[in-house]
Amino acid sequence: MTSVEHARDSAQPNPKPAYAQPRLILYVLLGGAIGTAGREGLSLAMPSDGGVPWAVLIVNLLGAFILGFLLTALAARTPETPGRRDLRLFAGTGMMGGFTTYSSLATDTATLYETHAGIATAYGLGSVIGGILTAFLGVLLGGALSRPASTGRAAA
Repeated sequence: MTSVEHARDSAQPNPKPAYAQPRLILYVLLGGAIGTAGREGLSLAMPSDGGVPWAVLIVNLLGAFILGFLLTALAARTPETPGRRDLRLFAGTGMMGGFTTYSSLATDTATLYETHAGIATAYGLGSVIGGILTAFLGVLLGGALSRPASTGRAAA
């Protein structure tokens, strides 16, 4: 940690709530713009195949994994510092909030249901269950990589 980071992270917390701090709102806004652009780019690169919106499935599963990983890795380093809070708001709330999309999942599932009810059901359930599983994997990996290295001898 540099002296600048230490000074910033050691400063007294701002008494205003996050929603009343323009700098924090800007972090979420910029992160959301980046995440939304990433989702749109993937959607353009991967058009629906046979009516199945694969890009939406991929962004939601990947987003769930990244969010599980990020929030677990940040939470493992207690107490939260302003720098980690800023990263959480930018990358978690902003980027992953813009990258993932429940509204497209719901709309695409309903549209797909009109022509392929079985595929739509599998798609919707697969998205939700897969999201839970990938978030869990992200939590596991984030926790494993955030554990401090043991410095003592192994117990006999």
